[in-house]
Amino acid sequence: MHSNLGSGAFKYQQPQQPHIEHNLAHVQNNNSSGALSNAHQHAFSAAGTPGNAYNTQQHATNGATAQPTSIHWQEQLQLCQASRQAGSPHHHARSPAHRSGAASLSGPKSRKEEEEEKRRAKGISHRQDWVALDFSGQGLRALSNALFKYTFLDKLFINHNKLTKLPSAIGRLKLLTLLDASSNNLVELPVELGMLTSLKQLLLFDNQITVIPPELGTLYQLETLGIEGNPIQDPLKQIMMKEGTKALVTYLRENCPVGLPPTARDWVVLNDGDKSSGKEDDHFTVLCYNILCDKYATQTMYGYTASWALNWDYRKELILQELQGHNADIVCLQEVATDNFEEVFSPALAYHEYKGVFWPKSRAKIMSESEKKNVDGCATFYKTTKYNLIEKQVIDFSSSAIAREDMKKTADIYNRVMPKDNIAVVTFLENKQTGYRVIIANVHITWDPAFKDVKLVQTAMLMEELVKISDRFAKNNPPAKYSAGETSPPTVTYSEGTQIPLIICGDFNSSADSGVYELLAKGSVHSEHDDLAGRTYGNFTKDGMSHPFSLKSSYANIGELSFTNYTPGFSGVIDYVWYSTNTLQVSGLLGEVDEEYMERVAGFPNVHFPSDHIALLAEFQVKPQKPKLVKPPPPDFGNSSSSRKQ
Repeated sequence: MHSNLGSGAFKYQQPQQPHIEHNLAHVQNNNSSGALSNAHQHAFSAAGTPGNAYNTQQHATNGATAQPTSIHWQEQLQLCQASRQAGSPHHHARSPAHRSGAASLSGPKSRKEEEEEKRRAKGISHRQDWVALDFSGQGLRALSNALFKYTFLDKLFINHNKLTKLPSAIGRLKLLTLLDASSNNLVELPVELGMLTSLKQLLLFDNQITVIPPELGTLYQLETLGIEGNPIQDPLKQIMMKEGTKALVTYLRENCPVGLPPTARDWVVLNDGDKSSGKEDDHFTVLCYNILCDKYATQTMYGYTASWALNWDYRKELILQELQGHNADIVCLQEVATDNFEEVFSPALAYHEYKGVFWPKSRAKIMSESEKKNVDGCATFYKTTKYNLIEKQVIDFSSSAIAREDMKKTADIYNRVMPKDNIAVVTFLENKQTGYRVIIANVHITWDPAFKDVKLVQTAMLMEELVKISDRFAKNNPPAKYSAGETSPPTVTYSEGTQIPLIICGDFNSSADSGVYELLAKGSVHSEHDDLAGRTYGNFTKDGMSHPFSLKSSYANIGELSFTNYTPGFSGVIDYVWYSTNTLQVSGLLGEVDEEYMERVAGFPNVHFPSDHIALLAEFQVKPQKPKLVKPPPPDFGNSSSSRKQ
């Protein structure tokens, strides 16, 4: 395949099957000063990459036999020796076809490679997309920015060239598992290498590097860091020699200096809300935040984060600072441990005039008192100066499912829905000044991507329960209790449940193309929706799912955020603040995280963001109720027919 990597744009095509064995290709560049311009690319497929077979010959330095060293450094010297023997042009691309089984730095086989080998063994031909590029031994002095548009790359070989630096744009190649930049003239490394959290091999043999940036501490999956042949300063080299790659990465991560924080997120003012058209008391703000429960914030789950930044004592202070800084009227938190609700958030937020409602996940019901303290749940806080709590309620999805007559005999309910202990906390609040009321539903839907059907069923049950709750509130109009000396606000009544302002917010673990989003936004989902995957859930899979509310995601007013959850393995929107459009309108939203800051952040949590989620904040204005239209009596024209008869 031919392309011009030196130009600003190039056309990516699936490579044609060449006459060379194993769909191999090389990159020929006769212009050593050009950055891959006018190059003939030969991309070798993942299937052609050999296994991790290295020359095990003992490496000697300056002609002398190396002294006994640690097993880590012995491996380092062996790899370096193999690297020095891999200086021929297109060495790695040619080796699978011409030197199968010989010493190679091409890395372990990927899953795609293994699958392709199985297909070949069975005589099945398959047109394989290439995922690696070999620019080794080309005399390159620079790399074109066009190269970094190949974000699908799994392996990149740029060894044995004349490169003096690596562009910061290399941080875009987040799928790389192997990067070989050995035998160049590199003096320093860009901190953006820390974005390549999938890296397992980073080979930098025989350069002029003296310092490894501490930002590379995020490379928690790195198995091999090749540094021999560089004047690396201590203590980095000593750690590497004695304890190996993992220990060095840990040292870098734990000792990485705290960088500058991002600029504050912009406040986006929307025309949808107009403060001049209503009273200030008719406006309120809602903050929604999955704070990442302490027991889930482990080094196993978040290996790219320093242990001290994962520590709850550090994170809770950042969370409290953010909550107090936004000073929202209503705060909905998910993944709040029971003991943290009682010992951290309730007392701390009480100083800022908040009172909270909390329920743990349903598994707490069968636990001892000591065990319950570690169970997380949903907590809703409200400003006591603005709201009075009328009623509170928990929706236990597991219990709701088994209580339904149409689902009691379905195996999917027992095997898929009931084992999930997710809940929603519902609060019914009354504004102390205006008397308007609002229903707040704070929910955490199950996370597992393999259970899209359960996510949809839980959301459908949530909506069914909210219909019952709102209708009951409208019919009974439960009174709010006010203490002595407090003046009761004007009485506001609602003719039906859908007329009560409604907020549904939380971590839905569902993207905008999911059945969950469709059900909430459109009001219905048909019984054969793809997310149900042929499962059986009583009337839901017989008649479909629906609700009577007119709902919209607050952030849909600006096209949703770029992400609400950000980790190396996933970045997307899964948290939402939904509102009833017939009773509320959005007047403001907390905007995106600083884009420039994000270019160097491998994932959350980190030193500035205490959770893998970000907080959502929306301001609403209560729409005035439309007066009931009273039909006038029919006009009385007298007994005209009898008059004519006379």
